[in-house]
Amino acid sequence: MLRRPVAVVTALVLAGEAVGVFALNAVLATVVENQNMSLAGMDPRAMSTGTWVLGGVSALLLTGCGLIALLAGVRDRSPGRFGRIALIGCAVVHGVLGAVTVGLVGWSAFASLMVVLGLLVFTLLAYGPEDREDRDGGRDEGRDGGRVSDEAAPAAF
Repeated sequence: MLRRPVAVVTALVLAGEAVGVFALNAVLATVVENQNMSLAGMDPRAMSTGTWVLGGVSALLLTGCGLIALLAGVRDRSPGRFGRIALIGCAVVHGVLGAVTVGLVGWSAFASLMVVLGLLVFTLLAYGPEDREDRDGGRDEGRDGGRVSDEAAPAAF
């Protein structure tokens, strides 16, 4: 099946994106620090430090999401609740950034963000919740465990 290779590719793409985001923020922080200009009276060192922190945190989060996808692909198991929430959050951020990027940067940046979004969504859907039939050994028992109720069924009109 395709879900293992796609999860591994998703992890590699997110790792590459983490490196790119950190490098971009490093360049921006260096430019802000070298220009020594303030924005609305804000200290340039504070803006530079904030840019470094934003780049580091963003790279850390992207790397974490990449590790979650990699573990899902290697183990061929669905990520846990926290992992699914992290991947969903990463997908939402890519969708929002894609919508903003199309107007500011262009269609090529939008397309690359949508490719990453598609990989994330495919990984989430491929490793979705297991079917009820698989968990209980082929039986579809419902919530009551397959027990028959003594109550009468409601009358249909």
